[in-house]
Parts: sequence; C-alpha cells; structure tokens
Amino acid sequence: MTGWPKILRRGPMETLAVILIGLGFFMLFQPFVLQLYSMSFITLLVGTLMFIIVSKFPE
Repeated sequence: MTGWPKILRRGPMETLAVILIGLGFFMLFQPFVLQLYSMSFITLLVGTLMFIIVSKFPE
C-alpha cells in the first residue's frame, strides 16, 4: 500500500475535529439563535467522536 491520501491523514482530520468541537461550544454558548443551540450537542458529539477515531489514523 502506498499510504493514505493526504486529506485522510491525522493532522488535517484532527484539525477538522477540533474546529467542529469549537463550533459546537460556540453554538452552545451563544444567546441569539435557538436553532444553533439546538444543534450544538450533535456538533460537539460528532467532533468528539471524530477526534477519538482520527487519533488512531497514521501520521
């Protein structure tokens, strides 16, 4: 096997997961849009699960 594509390597995917977690926190603590607050838990959950899975990827 020649290796994983660059987009599927640990660095870019961990960055995306951390961005999702940060976005989820922002959505959770903003007081203006109820729709964002409603979707914040799902965003946090997806980002956290993604980070856990991606941390097993090769560098």
